[in-house]
Amino acid sequence: MAELRKAYHGELEQARSELARLAALVVELVPRATAVLLDGDLEGAEYIIRGDAEIDQRCVDLEEQCLKILALQAPVATELRQVVALMKMIAEVERSADLIANICKAARRIYGHELDPKLRGIINRMSEQAQALYTAAIEAFVEHDDAMAAALDDMDAYLDALQKQFIQAIFESHAAGRIDLQVAVQLAVVARFYERIGDHAVNIAERVRFVITGWMPDHKKAPRPQVELNDGTATQASGGS
Repeated sequence: MAELRKAYHGELEQARSELARLAALVVELVPRATAVLLDGDLEGAEYIIRGDAEIDQRCVDLEEQCLKILALQAPVATELRQVVALMKMIAEVERSADLIANICKAARRIYGHELDPKLRGIINRMSEQAQALYTAAIEAFVEHDDAMAAALDDMDAYLDALQKQFIQAIFESHAAGRIDLQVAVQLAVVARFYERIGDHAVNIAERVRFVITGWMPDHKKAPRPQVELNDGTATQASGGS
């Protein structure tokens, strides 16, 4: 029995390590996709889009590993919570990687169109905040840090506020004739991609809290408070997924 428990803990740790590596890859890819978008780097876009298939396969392999743990080790109580949460986190990482590939696809669609400095600046800020959210989610996961996991919701509120600010900037740029309608639409979709990446990071953090404390998120949250942006405006951030 002791040997079986030792094998279980070893397999679980291997699965946790692989998830951490996949999430770290998402952290690395967020600024790379942003550079592709802002620089019109078609070669870089192709590289990231092609690489998404490998991430998808690694996620599938990891999910199968978790199913094997469930079938052969029959974990219960806290151990079962860990494996179930891990499987849900895999899905969050896989979807985040898909969103990064989608940013690169949007970069190809708007290739050759110049973006004004305000739009470029907000894109960079959204990218940095999405990356910060994912970094914090990994740290909470690896360190079993409930306080860090709980902080992500407020971090996400700032990303939500940036998205709203970006949409307003898109309207202004289109009204001034600096971008056409199709570019405006693509940029609005890109903003949604960054916002969703942040939501997936929050979801990972919620699974971390579930494993540590058994806490279950209340998805009927009260409206978030207004978030002050650097330009002095305030906006009410929407809740995560």
